Amino acid sequence: MTVLLPTATGRETWAAVRDLLRPRRALAVLAFGVLVAATAAGLVTAPLLGHIVDLVADGKPAGAITTPVVLIAVVAVVQGLLTAVGVSLVARLGEGMLAALRERFVARALRLPLERVEQAGSGDLTARVTADVSTVADAVRRALPQLARSALAIALTLVGLAVLDWRFLLAALLAAPIQVHTVRWYGRRAIPLYAEQRVAVGAQQQQLLDTVGGAATVRAFRQADRHVGLVTERSRAAVTLALRAMGLLTRFYGRLNLAEYVGLSAVLVTGFVLVRADAATIGTATAAALYFHNLFGPINIALGLVDDAQVAAAGLARLVGVASLPSTVDTAAPSLVDASVKATGLSHAYVPGRVVLHDVDLHVEPGERVALVGASGAGKTTVAKLIAGVHRPTGGTVHLGGVALDELGLAATGRTVALITQEVHVFAGRLDDDLRLARPEATGEQLRAALDRVGALGWAQALPDGLSTVVGEGGHRLTVAQAQQLALARLVLADPPIAVLDEATADAGSAGARLLEEAAASALAGRTAIVVAHRLTQAASADRVVVLDAGRVVESGTHEDLIASGGAYARLWHTWSATR
Repeated sequence: MTVLLPTATGRETWAAVRDLLRPRRALAVLAFGVLVAATAAGLVTAPLLGHIVDLVADGKPAGAITTPVVLIAVVAVVQGLLTAVGVSLVARLGEGMLAALRERFVARALRLPLERVEQAGSGDLTARVTADVSTVADAVRRALPQLARSALAIALTLVGLAVLDWRFLLAALLAAPIQVHTVRWYGRRAIPLYAEQRVAVGAQQQQLLDTVGGAATVRAFRQADRHVGLVTERSRAAVTLALRAMGLLTRFYGRLNLAEYVGLSAVLVTGFVLVRADAATIGTATAAALYFHNLFGPINIALGLVDDAQVAAAGLARLVGVASLPSTVDTAAPSLVDASVKATGLSHAYVPGRVVLHDVDLHVEPGERVALVGASGAGKTTVAKLIAGVHRPTGGTVHLGGVALDELGLAATGRTVALITQEVHVFAGRLDDDLRLARPEATGEQLRAALDRVGALGWAQALPDGLSTVVGEGGHRLTVAQAQQLALARLVLADPPIAVLDEATADAGSAGARLLEEAAASALAGRTAIVVAHRLTQAASADRVVVLDAGRVVESGTHEDLIASGGAYARLWHTWSATR
């Protein structure tokens, strides 16, 4: 059952913004002050142009306009310099806040329980860390400086109109009711629409990940048409919402244009009446018309950015929703008694009412290696994930080293037990950096020792730049077996007392599987180990074999004892041996 990660409310979002702004208040005040000065300097241009009009209307000689023209040039230079500095300061402010939010988001996302991520689907988290971050970043880099300049230009221009004559200000404000109504009309419709669109995009990405990532399974079960239909359905929903947003935006700009025409007409008529009544000069009326005309740009930018603001606000709320999750840092984890594993009465249901694990008991002594075997769907992986703390059991308890998982806490659980699956990610970057994810302080000698222990030192040193070779996306591509050896080397470096291997050799070919089995055996030496056995040779070499069927333990014992008993494991062994 999909349970999306939380999205912050409007109040929570703005509280987070204020929290990010608090340590940057001095920079914010400086940026605001410089932009005010730049905008005020620019407002001098319209009165100077009006003065030139009056000089011409009064028949003054051409030399009389020299001074105002020079002043206009000086104003342009000063305004340009101040604007450049102000915009730079606003950009620095926004980038700093965005960087802090991104770091907070990543810190919380990396510490989310894996069960929570799986419930939401990786598409939801992927959409937030890609599309939502990009949307907010674009708003910070482009929209925020423009909005700051536009808001100041609007406010100070209205002050300038009032200074010329209060009646010009009243005429200009006739456009305000239309603009306010337009923004409110748009906001009521845009906020829920963009929020729905972001969810739809997340669902679309999740479906693409499921279909493309599971392409082999989809083809094997002849589900291609069904999955194409699901992708089409999710894509159609996202496109439909995008088209609705475009239609809404078109109507929004149409209403803004109407407001412009109403305001400009009112200012021109007011100027005509005042000049005719000798209450204002032609130059003053010209300056008023220029002021209002110059408002077109800032008003359109500011109100047009409402669209970007709604999109960014929806993305920001999704980022803050994750970034504001309570920290899961453990303050005082209990000490382990030993490296034992004790699962008692385990039951689990991924979907309420559909139990996949029934009253499973599993006790593993310190240093013992236990293999879990059974048909697909028997519950092996579920048991492995419950023991590793990925999921919380619906019923029963799990104790590691005599301490319950709930008492141990997430961080301490991660240090106590490591889970390695067949899905291994090779991070883009240097091979030695990838290894140091498990132990950041590891020396080069320790890295080589870990690689040597899992049989990977030979090929690692043979890479073009040895352990400094860039691997992963955009670098040297490792084979499936090499990637798994890299994961096992990380296990050696992390050195947890308990390890869980969930079919870690399943994707390798026969020769690669034998190599990985030897590597896994070496990496597991000295640890308590639970191995979900894809190949029964792993079970044969284990200290004990536990057989599951339909979510229940049906047999438990050594390989030899279970073969001799002629039960479920013996049948699995003979069937598997016959196909080798």
